[in-house]
Amino acid sequence: MNKLIDLSRHIPAPDAAPTVAYTPITLPMEGRQPLELRITAPVQGTAIPIVLLSHGHGPSNYIASKDGYAHLAQFWAERGFAVIQPTHASSHVAGLPSDAEGAPFFWRERVTEMKTILDRLDEIMQQAPAISGRLDPARVAAVGHSLGGYTTSLLLGTNVKGEDFRDPRISAGILLTAPGRGGSELTPESAERFPFFEVDFSTLTTRALVVCGDADQPHFTTRGPDWFADSFHDGPGAEALLTMHGVGHGLGGIASLDAKETEAEVPDVLEATKRLTLAWLRDALGLEEAAWRTATDTLDGPASALARVTSA
Repeated sequence: MNKLIDLSRHIPAPDAAPTVAYTPITLPMEGRQPLELRITAPVQGTAIPIVLLSHGHGPSNYIASKDGYAHLAQFWAERGFAVIQPTHASSHVAGLPSDAEGAPFFWRERVTEMKTILDRLDEIMQQAPAISGRLDPARVAAVGHSLGGYTTSLLLGTNVKGEDFRDPRISAGILLTAPGRGGSELTPESAERFPFFEVDFSTLTTRALVVCGDADQPHFTTRGPDWFADSFHDGPGAEALLTMHGVGHGLGGIASLDAKETEAEVPDVLEATKRLTLAWLRDALGLEEAAWRTATDTLDGPASALARVTSA
């Protein structure tokens, strides 16, 4: 029960089912500290699809880790997915040292960490006995928020100065307020600080959903909220743009509840974001045919005040 939501109740979602979570799960990595993970999955069921959830690089100490985005991971896991959350090298609380190569964003290492998870699913399952043998490695999606959206876009095929980071094991992805084009699209200061934002979305061919907030004002460019939709306009695999109304970069509270990561808490829009992304994942990974169409049809009714969808 959530007394804070209203219009988002019109967007259908399955009832919640019990979940089990394991944390910390650790994977040794050569030349650095182990990679720490959290995995949350349904208590029952087999052939469970996998969602890799990549956190952002926000101002909070703990949200940028396996301990952030808990309510989002829980929402998806209660409705059919095994959600794996790494603590990336860029994490404030448990990342690599600030003087290590690639600091502070460690954008290459973040991609390596996501691929390492898929390389070593068997080791993860050994540390999560209640989930072992119940996942479907043939159905994998990647989702990322902010810098995590950038990480995810690379895994879906986005090139950086001609370099390809795609992982073919990932068949679908969601970019939550991911950065847009770099280079000349940025302020001079940002272009110098974020040279890795000089991307080519034309190679993003894996099936993707792009999610933006229509009040999101980027600090890196003189453009407005439309900057965050560049991957939709340029990426052949981006099949839909989901624009949430009245929220900024935090999408009403996506990273954590009651946290400074969010410029404005808007529970109804946040719930709509969770339900609509769930529907897209359930459709994309084969849990419920036409779930996305059914959910977005509600945006022609009362829920239209919360979001709009633009199809490619």
